Amino acid sequence: MRMRPTLSWTPTGELPPGTTDLEPVVDAVRAGGVLVLSGAGISTESGIPDYRGEGGSLSRHTPMTYQDFTGDARARRRYWARSHLGWRTFGRARPNDGHRAVAAFGRAGLLGGGVITQNVDGLHQAAGSEDVVELHGGLDRVVCLDCGDTSPRRELARRLEEANPGFDPVPAAINPDGDADLTDEQVAGFHVMPCVVCGGVLKPDVVFFGETVPAERVERCRELVRGAASVLVLGSSLTVMSGLRFVRQAAQAGTPVLIVNRDPTRGDTLAAARVALPLGEALTSVAERVGVDVG
Repeated sequence: MRMRPTLSWTPTGELPPGTTDLEPVVDAVRAGGVLVLSGAGISTESGIPDYRGEGGSLSRHTPMTYQDFTGDARARRRYWARSHLGWRTFGRARPNDGHRAVAAFGRAGLLGGGVITQNVDGLHQAAGSEDVVELHGGLDRVVCLDCGDTSPRRELARRLEEANPGFDPVPAAINPDGDADLTDEQVAGFHVMPCVVCGGVLKPDVVFFGETVPAERVERCRELVRGAASVLVLGSSLTVMSGLRFVRQAAQAGTPVLIVNRDPTRGDTLAAARVALPLGEALTSVAERVGVDVG
């Protein structure tokens, strides 16, 4: 769940056109020192939907806010019922060619700082990427808001299964934050589980909309940008400031920014090029051209 405040940005005015020429990306990767900044678009080929772009869900789905989650027990029940169902889809998702190519770049020593991802699906790590900074946290962990204890999501999933036998409604859709579209009637009676340590309120270890990214995590990302030879944006519209600020930082420092995203992004005017190709296809081609085995 990409849980940060949403901005209603749409392309206006003249933006640099997208290209299908991968040569600038190939040159940057071949030179090494690349910092990857990935967004929801890199996971769509794994069956996880995007908020924006073609078929994006923002027009019909309002993600849970931190304020609603912490302030309303009914909202928490609705969230956990929907997220419990959506977690099954996330649990079945597997890395695609894009994730595998990024991992291969890392194994080849071409990534200077590793990967900053706006995603919470864990697919970069599943593909073998190391040094991944999860800007918005990860759905595979749960944190107690009272005592701070963290635990694996699979343990909570097991407890929820036991507390809600037979809970298997048909959702209207699964959203990129792992939240399934269910009606109030479908979530009525769902039993939420407390923290096993203190009995407190459990929350997925992700940054909800209306919540801020921890300052130390932001500073870690800024350090990675400062040390990068180039920044490669993969599958992000850069609509929200949490990712755009690092592109702006790179551009202000004169660090080349390359974007691979089918649709225009908020960072296009700051980039050397935006390649408008499917990510799996594009990154596999880049790997072949720089002599990296994706595996």
